[in-house]
Amino acid sequence: MRTRAELEKHEADSLAPWALRARDSRGRIEPEPAHAYRTAFQRDRDRVLHARAFRRLQYKTQVFPYSEGDHFRNRLTHTLEVAQIARTVARALGVNEDLVEAIVLSHDLGHPPFGHAGEHVLNQLLKPHGGFEHNRQSLRIVDWLEDRSERFPGLNLCHETRAGILKHGSTFPRYPHPVPLPDLGPGPSLEAQIANQCDEIAYHTHDLDDGLRAEILEWEALRELPLFRRVLAAAHAEGTGGARDERPRVTVALIDLLATDLIEASAQRLERHQPVSPEAAAALAERAIGFSPQIAAEKRELARFLLDRFYRHHRVLRMAAKAERILGDLWRAYASDPRQLPPHVLERARGEPEERAIADYVAGMTDRFAMDEHDRLFDPHTHV
Repeated sequence: MRTRAELEKHEADSLAPWALRARDSRGRIEPEPAHAYRTAFQRDRDRVLHARAFRRLQYKTQVFPYSEGDHFRNRLTHTLEVAQIARTVARALGVNEDLVEAIVLSHDLGHPPFGHAGEHVLNQLLKPHGGFEHNRQSLRIVDWLEDRSERFPGLNLCHETRAGILKHGSTFPRYPHPVPLPDLGPGPSLEAQIANQCDEIAYHTHDLDDGLRAEILEWEALRELPLFRRVLAAAHAEGTGGARDERPRVTVALIDLLATDLIEASAQRLERHQPVSPEAAAALAERAIGFSPQIAAEKRELARFLLDRFYRHHRVLRMAAKAERILGDLWRAYASDPRQLPPHVLERARGEPEERAIADYVAGMTDRFAMDEHDRLFDPHTHV
C-alpha cells in the first residue's frame, strides 16, 4: 500500500525544487484531517471531478452550441483536453502534476452558458454591481456555491488550488467574495502558469479543428501562416493518408509542436534562473513558463487569424447574438421580479445583493437549460 505519507515522500524526492508540494500546502479555509491515501492536491482534483458544476460543463458552449452537432468541442471536452496537455508539461518540468490537474479541472467551472458571448453579456449587465468574470466565478463556485458538506460551504479546496484558479489576476472584478481571497503573492505558481499556457494550446488547436470541420476556415488561407505551414509539414511527415485524415493529423501535430516548444523553452528559463523554491520561481521577473520567442510570435499570428476568420465569422456572430439576447432576457426578467427565481436561489444568497444571486443562477445554467427557461418565461405556449 502507498499511503499519503509515502506519496508525499515521493513528491519530496522526485519533484524539482521549484514545484509546490502537497505536504507544504498552506491549507484549507476550514481545517480538515488529512486523508490516508491521497495527498491534499489529489483530494482537490477529486472534489472538482465530483462537483455538479463540473458535470454541467458537458452542455456549455465552447464555440458551437450542442445543437450544431455532436462532434464539436464543449466546455467539458475543452477542460479534459487542457488537463491532458498540462499533465504532460507538468511531468516534463518536474512540477506538481496533481495540483496542475486540480487547477485545470476547476478553471472553467464559472463559465456561463454560450461561451464568451455569455460572459460578455453578464459582465455588461453587472457593470453597476462590479462586473462578472469567469475565473472569479469559478472560485466563487468552489468556495461557496457547491454544496458538498454540512461542515463548510463549497469544496474547501487548498490555498494553492484556489490561487491557481485566479491565474488571470489582473482582471479581478470589483465585487466582494464571500470568504477571504487567496493570497497570490508575487506571481502565479509554475503550476498555475502551466494551466494558463495549456489552456491556450488547447483552445487554439481545437478551435482551428472545429473551424475546419464546420467549413468556416479554409485550408488555403491557413497555409499563409508560418505556424500552420510548419505543422502541415510535420503532419505530412507522419501520415500517408489523403485529405480525409489530414485535419486530425494537423491537430495532433499542432498540439505536439506547441507543447514541445512550451516544455523546452520553459526548461531553458528554469535552467537559466535556477529558482530554489516555488516562491522564488513565482517571483521571477520573467514568467518561467512560456514559449520560445519565434513560436510565441507565430502563435499570436494564429490567434489573430482565428479572431478575424473564425470568431468574427457571421455564423459564429449570429450564434453569439442569439445567446446574448437569451441571457439578457433572462436577466431582465429575474431582475424585474426576483420572485420568478427558484426559492433556493434567493435563500443561497445569504444576505448578498439579489443581482449576485441572479448572476449565480444564470451563470450556472447549461445552454439547453437557458433556452428552455427562456421558453418558459417568454413563450405563452410553453408550460411553466
